[in-house]
Formats: sequence, C-alpha cells, structure tokens
Amino acid sequence: MAISLFLITGTAGIGKSTISKKIAENLEKSILIEGDEIYNLVVGGYVSPWKQGNHLRLFWNNCKSIIENSIKEGFDVVFNYVLDKEQIKDIKQNFPFCEIKFVCSMVDEATIVQRDKLRPIDCQMGERSLILLQEMKDENFSDDNILDTSHLTIEQSYMEILNNNRFII
Repeated sequence: MAISLFLITGTAGIGKSTISKKIAENLEKSILIEGDEIYNLVVGGYVSPWKQGNHLRLFWNNCKSIIENSIKEGFDVVFNYVLDKEQIKDIKQNFPFCEIKFVCSMVDEATIVQRDKLRPIDCQMGERSLILLQEMKDENFSDDNILDTSHLTIEQSYMEILNNNRFII
C-alpha cells in the first residue's frame, strides 16, 4: 500500500491541528507534524514567520527531513501549517512517490472570528486570522482542494478528507 502524505492548511484557528490529529489517529501507522511546533523550535533569534528575518528556510528544511524520514520508515504523514502554492509545489516535487492529499480548510469570516475566540488567549490571532483567511482566498486553490468546514463537525471534516479522492494532487 502506498504511503500517504496529508497537507492540511488554512488560517490560524480554523481547526488544522484538531482535524490533523484526528486524521493521524485514524491511520494505522502515522506521524503528525504540527508546523507551528517545528517553527517554534527556534528560541534564540526567533522571528515571527510573517516578519522580515524569519527562519522559514530552516523550518522547511526541517519539515522536509521529518517527512522524508517518516516515509522511509513506512509511516503516513499528516502535516499542517499555513501553506501557499509554492510550498505545496515544492513538497509535491520532493515526494512524487507518495499519494498526497492537499486540503485547504475554509470558513466564513464570522466562523473564524468565533473559532479564534475559543482558542486560549495567548493563541488568539484576532485581526491576523482575518488577514490569513483573505490570503488563503487569494491563493485561489483549486475547488477540489477546498473544504468549507463552517458547518461541519470535526468528525465530518476528517472523514471527508480520509474518504474523498478529490483532495489528491
């Protein structure tokens, strides 16, 4: 059976981590890579990813290494982070032997504001989540890869991703 690589993106607070964890829990042999955790490994010299002087190159090298090592050991990989088309293209080129499912979770503005308020205060993004939502819309991802989770439960969301081949890129 082919190894699967799941790429889950969307704005902060949209449910990437929750959905990704559920996907990983429902795979026989899986690794869950929380992009934020990898990015936050840098302590001294930390710069927010959207600011000048960030350490995104190190982040991407680390992520690709973890993905590669996990796949070599026969694990399916679930990776979530705020991704753009260039990053997805890079991952696709680096892992052509995997079945890759790419999902951009989307919601309406009222839902993202509501979900952001449910996060711990130190994790709330406020206005930034609306900016990221617009940036995700501006990426113009294929409709095949967009999952509107505004009115879906967590279970409905992850089951749709696991069972629907429209997300394969």
